[in-house]
Amino acid sequence: MDISGASTVVLQALTQATSQDTAILKPAEEQLKQWETHPGFYSALLNIFTNHTLDINVRWLAVLYFKNGIDRYWRRIAPHALSEEEKSSLRAGLIANFNEPVNQIATQIGVLIAKVARLDCPRNWPELIPTLLESVRVQDDLRQHRALLTFYHVTKTLASKKLVADKKLFQELASGIYSFVCSLWNHHADSFLQQICIGETAAINSLERTLLSLKVLRKLTVHGFMEPHKNLEVMEFLNTVFERLKQFLECRRRINTESTCSEKLEKTIIEKLEKTIILFTKVLLDFLDYHAFSFISLIRQSLEFAVSYTFTNAGEGVVFERFIVQCMNLIKMIVKNDAYKPAKNTEESKPETLEAHKIKIYFFNYSTLTEICRRLVSHYFLLTSEELSMWEDDPEGFVYNAIGLAAYELFDIVDFDQWFKSQLLAELQITHIRYKLIRRRVIWLIGQWISVKFKSELRPMLYEAILNLMQDQDRVVRIETATTLKLAVDDFEFRTEQFLPYLETIFSLLFQLLQQVTECDTKMHVLHVISCVIERVGMQIRPYVGCLVQYLPLLWKQSEDHNMLRCAILTTLIHLVQGLGADSKNLYQFLLPVIQLSTDVAQPPHVYLLEDGLELWLVTLENSPSITPELLGVFQNMSSLLELSSENVRTCFQIINAYIFLTSTEFLQNFAATLCHSFCELMQDITTEGQVQVLKVVENVLKVNPILGPQMFQPLLPSVLKGILDGERYPVVMSTYLGITGRVLLQNMVFFSSLLNQIALELNQEMDQLLGSLIEMWVERMDNITQPERRKLSALALLSLLPSENSVIQDKFCGIINICVEALHDVLSEDPDTGTYKDCMVISHFEEQKVSEDEEPPTEQDKRKKLLALKDPVHSVSLQQFVYEKLKAQQELVGEQGFQSLMESVDTDIVRQLQEFLQKL
Repeated sequence: MDISGASTVVLQALTQATSQDTAILKPAEEQLKQWETHPGFYSALLNIFTNHTLDINVRWLAVLYFKNGIDRYWRRIAPHALSEEEKSSLRAGLIANFNEPVNQIATQIGVLIAKVARLDCPRNWPELIPTLLESVRVQDDLRQHRALLTFYHVTKTLASKKLVADKKLFQELASGIYSFVCSLWNHHADSFLQQICIGETAAINSLERTLLSLKVLRKLTVHGFMEPHKNLEVMEFLNTVFERLKQFLECRRRINTESTCSEKLEKTIIEKLEKTIILFTKVLLDFLDYHAFSFISLIRQSLEFAVSYTFTNAGEGVVFERFIVQCMNLIKMIVKNDAYKPAKNTEESKPETLEAHKIKIYFFNYSTLTEICRRLVSHYFLLTSEELSMWEDDPEGFVYNAIGLAAYELFDIVDFDQWFKSQLLAELQITHIRYKLIRRRVIWLIGQWISVKFKSELRPMLYEAILNLMQDQDRVVRIETATTLKLAVDDFEFRTEQFLPYLETIFSLLFQLLQQVTECDTKMHVLHVISCVIERVGMQIRPYVGCLVQYLPLLWKQSEDHNMLRCAILTTLIHLVQGLGADSKNLYQFLLPVIQLSTDVAQPPHVYLLEDGLELWLVTLENSPSITPELLGVFQNMSSLLELSSENVRTCFQIINAYIFLTSTEFLQNFAATLCHSFCELMQDITTEGQVQVLKVVENVLKVNPILGPQMFQPLLPSVLKGILDGERYPVVMSTYLGITGRVLLQNMVFFSSLLNQIALELNQEMDQLLGSLIEMWVERMDNITQPERRKLSALALLSLLPSENSVIQDKFCGIINICVEALHDVLSEDPDTGTYKDCMVISHFEEQKVSEDEEPPTEQDKRKKLLALKDPVHSVSLQQFVYEKLKAQQELVGEQGFQSLMESVDTDIVRQLQEFLQKL
């Protein structure tokens, strides 16, 4: 881009880009986007936004384009990065004049300079800080303010860098400029206090500069020193903060009571003054947060200050709400700071911790605590007329509410189990209509304590009480009871056998409540309780769900305009399918249209329903005893889902795998071509982890259908072999590549040969040469494979190349034997009785697994996987026997002398280990 003419054409495009007419706006935006990578574009933008005669909107847009370009093109390694010459010119131009008249643009320029500073300062931009310091000293008000504004943004950005080297650089910067910034801050603070006393309007400018310089000091103080308590200037500044706070609070009080300023000016000053006061407190809070031990010398002074203004008459007419909150936060952070809490054995505590604890104990004496509590109750906790009315309407909310909310704090003080047995149960049994408030609050209170302190043996008594309350005349009591039930069954101490005697009745009552409530949120809440119960009792729910199954289609139809309620229905269906297992096929007439709608990205509700809909689709497949045309047809939604590449893509892969395990042949015949196309598209634009997920699906296809699978996914397989030959650098990807190749080689040698021949033609190499390179890389990268199943598969696959007279295979014989011995170590276990070795991966038959009540029963998919394992060579072929047979066949093929020659190429120690394994067949 020609710089001389660039500014004119860029200015024209920016002007058009501010138009309200989309016909003008869109082409201009497109043109600007194309220029982003052109040399000279950012120099043109700089010329435009520093020209104060141009339209403000155009200049504003120029700044934004420049700022966005820094993130994309300023780094040297970025695609289309700016040249070093242009960057040097831009840096000089950015700090040539701090005279921007428009506040909003000045702020954006400050942020822009800070972005560049984050990447270039100080190494490539050593003049930035000296230029800023020089500019904040000048007498020109505008230039001084803009330089100080920029100085703040630069300091803020540099302080946020986390690398050790960057922190060290910032600490060097802080030590070099701290004294100057302190004197600058004190100067502006003193100027403001003097000017405000005599009513000068210039006071507002001084206050603005006080605020900005204090912001810089906050970053320098908190992030600029490793051990700030050892720096006299830092500690002097922090001690000065308390005196300044008092001055500024008093100044605020005088303005409120004595000011002769106009109302508008007074409001502006008060607003900025309060911002400055709050910033003072943030300095203290941040310093305490980052440097707890350095803060110890400030603990007493901080507590005295905060308590004085918040809990004594000293604060009357001076403090304001946000300041009170900050003071209380300061007190809380000191009291609750872990660094100030000594260990139970005081000898194990640091001296600094003991010192801080001693200061706290000394300060919070009986009289101080009494005054704090008195003020809290008499001043801060006063009830409004509205709250008093609530007391009348809901008295139990102030009977038991505090103990419920403070359950964790009162753990060691309240014997809740005894209280539950001796009093709370009795109160739940009082049926008087006026006592419903107490019943509601008591059952809520029990819910708060269930996960905190509640003996397991008391649960049947609780379930009995819940059963009774679920029949209460007051619906609100029943809803509160349902909430407590959810907390009870969702708790770690829940035992199914304790709950089963009450399951039928409670579930029936929950269903009745679901039908009776009318509010959408309440229906959702009750559904969540029902879902939780179904999830916890599992298969035990089967006899009792008939009524719910019949009602859910009606509720789904009624909730057409309430997507969040439909999400709750989907969650219920997920747990219902898991509880019903194979019997869930009886729900397909309702279930499959629900899944279809929820996972169809062309339907607007998918925005809300997709995540739960995918989960329901997955559990439906996992629990399906067999495929149906309707269930297979739902897969039509998958292509669009894969195009989304959203966070749900992992669940999509699980769904694809579930179809493969359920009906590989029918599924592949219908959808393999579409799926393969989607995978090819995905592989170009997903993370390494995503690529592995795609490859695992292909691996499962080959495992389930070794004949049809390679043909269906042929377009993906050349890249797998090429990835191995190129030495794929990610171990997980390489492991998956080798797993896929092992499957094809072991179970479909004909296809493997044709694939290798295809790649040899593409690469203009001999097929044998390519095979040799493949085996060599396989042997070299065997350590990338961590799963024992894949390691055994590699051994079986490479052994399947034997017997052979092929010179290339014989040249790699040593590597093949090495892999076999490694795999034998992985899979063989010695029988101590017989002294023989057994391949522990071989599965001879399938037994129905017995599960306890606390365990999840196997799904239909679990059973399918076990049956599949019986046919899988990894689990059906003894590696020890396979090695023996292949070596024997090789020996017979090449003769004793030829075989001996091959064995001599193998390390003697490996040969010894191999012989030991084979002798104990």
